[in-house]
Amino acid sequence: FTNNIFANMSAEALVAETLPLPIITAITAIALTSIIFFLLFNTKAKPALDPVEYTPLPLVKKESLSHDTRRFTFALPNGPTGLLGLPVGQHITLKFSESLPDGSTKNHQRSYTPTTGNDTLGTVTFVIKVYKAGVHPKFPEGGKMSQHLDSLKIGDTVDMRGPKGHMTYHKNGSFTVHPILKKNPPQQRTAKHFGMIAGGTGITPMLQIMHAVLRDEPNSDVTVSLIYANQSEDDILVRQELEGAVEKYAGRFKLHYTVDNPPEGWKYSKGFITKEMIQTHLPAVASDGSTQILMCGPPPMTKFACLPNLEALGFKKTDYFVF
Repeated sequence: FTNNIFANMSAEALVAETLPLPIITAITAIALTSIIFFLLFNTKAKPALDPVEYTPLPLVKKESLSHDTRRFTFALPNGPTGLLGLPVGQHITLKFSESLPDGSTKNHQRSYTPTTGNDTLGTVTFVIKVYKAGVHPKFPEGGKMSQHLDSLKIGDTVDMRGPKGHMTYHKNGSFTVHPILKKNPPQQRTAKHFGMIAGGTGITPMLQIMHAVLRDEPNSDVTVSLIYANQSEDDILVRQELEGAVEKYAGRFKLHYTVDNPPEGWKYSKGFITKEMIQTHLPAVASDGSTQILMCGPPPMTKFACLPNLEALGFKKTDYFVF
């Protein structure tokens, strides 16, 4: 062993003596560049999270987007060049423990779709609506998780695990629907036209798919049409980004809003999602399944406003997916 060390040292010394300094410098630069490139762009790098075990992630940035909506950014555990490693269409489960008056604790968990992916190194960001206690009569305690997140200070941690979900987008409009029951086979679908219906913070999985289809596949001819429902104009999240996408991806992205309480001069729709609204602003059903409708929002919206109207227009269960 000792002889090998001296042999290696002699070889290194010989190289240092025989190679000119500029060549040694160039070799070093190439080696460093290769290492950096590997760290930044190696798509097979280990994901930041585990699908089973929870990992604490510290809050590094908190922004207010509206009176009740925040943008939370957390540092990834695999460092500033780490990749989230979350498949497109999947989400992350967050968990915290609440201390009760009797001294016991109660775990709360909820799944959210991040608005960032592998395009952002070292961090993961969520846009979350905060449901305050005492605001909605049906939910007097408000949202436990969203209120907890809103109370966090920079440096506080939240336990996370993932990926989780029943849909994985691949590329060129192709995606897999994973069955709830594992005994059932997964469904492979391919869309030429995506129709999207989002309500409130249900916009986040739509953003994830939009980025993959439009931004990450600039040469694709797959299109996206979105109907975005909210209570008021002020509740519209990421509006600047959405309307910027209409211009940036002209011919591939269409956008329409509907709100319950529109302001004077509102040029979009009012109220619940209707059959006429879907017929006018989303792609028509296709016999070959190439029109796929994606939905995410409050359960009453999807159950009473979206699904009956889609089925009335001829869409089958294999033509749509609810996050």
